[in-house]
Amino acid sequence: MATSKVFAGAQVVLPTGIVDGGRVIVEGTRIAGSAPADADVLDLTGHWLVPGFVDIHNHGGGGASFTSGTVDEILKGVHTHRLHGTTTIVASTVTGDMDALAQRAGLLSELAEQGDIAGIHFEGPFISPCRKGAHSEELLRDPDPAEVRKLIDAARGRAKMVTLATELPGGVDSVRLLAEHGVIAAIGHTDATYEQTVEAIEAGATVATHLYNAMPVLGHRTPGPIAALLEDERITVELINDGTHLHPASLQLAFHHAGADRVAFITDAMDAAGFGDGRYLLGPLEVEVSEGVARLVEGGSIAGSTLTLDRAFKRAVTVDRLPVEDVVAALSATPARLLGLYDRVGSLEPGKDADLVILDADFALTGVMRRGEWVVEPQLG
Repeated sequence: MATSKVFAGAQVVLPTGIVDGGRVIVEGTRIAGSAPADADVLDLTGHWLVPGFVDIHNHGGGGASFTSGTVDEILKGVHTHRLHGTTTIVASTVTGDMDALAQRAGLLSELAEQGDIAGIHFEGPFISPCRKGAHSEELLRDPDPAEVRKLIDAARGRAKMVTLATELPGGVDSVRLLAEHGVIAAIGHTDATYEQTVEAIEAGATVATHLYNAMPVLGHRTPGPIAALLEDERITVELINDGTHLHPASLQLAFHHAGADRVAFITDAMDAAGFGDGRYLLGPLEVEVSEGVARLVEGGSIAGSTLTLDRAFKRAVTVDRLPVEDVVAALSATPARLLGLYDRVGSLEPGKDADLVILDADFALTGVMRRGEWVVEPQLG
């Protein structure tokens, strides 16, 4: 029985550009450079073949929370996003009690060690009460480096990113601590000035947590963090492209200034992603999801999203009119590089994991493969 697969005839998006009628060969769990004569051939004429998506900011899905769910529930949430093309996922937590977050870090680190998730992102509690969004204000605290260290130690080497309001006491020192330990310091849920943001970038911050959202607006006399984050080539900017969090012109502005190699599309998804409308908890806060938009019951702040990355892809191409290769970079290569995983994922190159997504001519998802195994087997005919 043939163990090799040849995907032929698709428009294949490679780091070098789009190849019409291209071929991708899968041998076992990896992409291969050549195929044996008895390889299975799948004709993908009229389809797109792109690398699996990489989501660096995701709180849950399928009715499950990465902050509070059991192992089985977390795995259900991970699988929900795989069904939508996300083959690499970082599990994000929300603000909580420090001991509870440390305990959660231990559980999530086990799933990272097993390869179910790519690591842990702590969003809160080290954020500004002025820009708390859907975080519980009474649990917020200044980013004391000792407490930041407690969380990354609890993650046993699996902490990938910590979001900080770097203007708070201890913020810049915490950025330096994270950089020294190889953990991404992300600026977000911040009330920082332009100058304070520049200081944090100089200290080692490299990511803007959901740019525009939960930070001061761009002003012509007070440019704030947005200008500092967009202009610096060391910063990767997260964007939530669900049509709710960002006006299309804001998204275009970010792409124009940062370019696809500095943009990472994220979901910032919560439990309702891939599950449906209703009442949910985000940390200790109650959320109402109506027509796919999640808002706090008390106060009405947007509370994450119900986005999946296949929808972000389709919107970016069909509504925002971005080039397909730029969208692929923002969904795969750029976040993979940021996580230090580009040697394994993020592009369709020989030697990398066989993580791939098949889209039809209208950019609807029709197939997903992760490490050579079908998550969604394409029904072609």
